[in-house]
Amino acid sequence: MYAASVPVAVQALDQALVLLDRATPDMLSARLHPEMFDCATQFQLVAGFALRATLPLLGREIPQSDVSKDRFDLRRHLIAVRAQLMSLTPQDFEGAATRRIEHRAGFADLDQSGAAYLHHFALPNLWFHLSMAFAILRAQGAPIGKAEFDGLHGYPAGFSW
Repeated sequence: MYAASVPVAVQALDQALVLLDRATPDMLSARLHPEMFDCATQFQLVAGFALRATLPLLGREIPQSDVSKDRFDLRRHLIAVRAQLMSLTPQDFEGAATRRIEHRAGFADLDQSGAAYLHHFALPNLWFHLSMAFAILRAQGAPIGKAEFDGLHGYPAGFSW
């Protein structure tokens, strides 16, 4: 469960930092749709879901944070969450796959095994919010592509589909 959660969440946080570095302050208030969260909130949610993808598996509470939508505060928060995840060890995750996790998804009350929680709820939501931040920035003209989203792809300068 450690390998399926911590490195994946750290990768998402790393890419959130890359994307945030490409954002201008005005882009952080942009939205894909009026009824959706703005870009800064999407980054806040990436940090939140990085914690939600790990700490409940250990039986730990997710700390509440009051992070502003300021680019530098968001950056500090993403880095702090990354450091917190990097302090976790595989031993911390003993019994995590079968631990029962009761939580809310929107207005739904859920009770899932740790494995189901991680794979069917926490990780999909982590990547969803990173995708929304990416989509907002891309729609606002930020110079980003798939390489900045996942940190794995590579394309020559100026390449576009």
